[in-house]
Parts: sequence; structure tokens; C-alpha cells
Amino acid sequence: MRRKLSLVLTLCAWLLATGSHWDLVQTFAWGRMIATYSESMSFTQAVQKTFSAGATCSVCEIVATAKSQDATNPAAPTAPGKTLEKIHLVFAPAPATPLSLSSASFSWSLSDQSVPASSRAAPPVPPPRALV
Repeated sequence: MRRKLSLVLTLCAWLLATGSHWDLVQTFAWGRMIATYSESMSFTQAVQKTFSAGATCSVCEIVATAKSQDATNPAAPTAPGKTLEKIHLVFAPAPATPLSLSSASFSWSLSDQSVPASSRAAPPVPPPRALV
């Protein structure tokens, strides 16, 4: 389940990063236009009118505007006049500490060496049986 979820989230992130979400919105708009036009004309005429250059709906215009903004300005700085700087991640290694294995570091008591009892009580109820 966790692997499937990570694959689905990775696919969604990839689709959003490449701008494919606008293609999905455009496909929805075309479907809605075909359904609307096919109420008053034949299906072939509705498809021809949908994909003609002159017939655009408000969703098509929004998608065209958004795609042109994405193409002209893919990675804009957050504030005008500012440039993004690199972030350097430097991880310093932890200092090496010598490991001493002296007998004083291990303090065992006799209570730690207790052996479990060899006689055990029977379980209170019989184990469940499978239904056949």
C-alpha cells in the first residue's frame, strides 16, 4: 500500500511539474464544449466547431493564458529585482571518539541472569478452530 501511494504521489508531482494539469483542464473544456454543441447540432459538427480556431470558451482562454505564462516565466524569483541564491548544504562529519571496552563499563548483576521458569501454565481457553 505504501509503495502504491508513493508511486501515485510521484506521478502527480511529475504531472504538475511538467504542466500536464493544464492539458487535463483543456480536455475537460473540450468535452464540455462537445456536449454543449451536440445538443443543438450533430456530433461531427460539434466536434468540428469545438476544435475550430474561432470557437473558444472561457476555460480554453484561461488554459491558454496559464500555458503562456508558464512558458515565458518558468522559474521566477520570489521578489522583483532579487535573484535566487544557491543553498549550500554542508554536513560536517561527527568527531571520531575512541571506543573503550573496559570491564568497568559493563555492570551486570545476578538478577539480569535469571532463567525463566521451565514449567508454564496451560492457556486458559483452547485455541480457536478454523471453520471448514
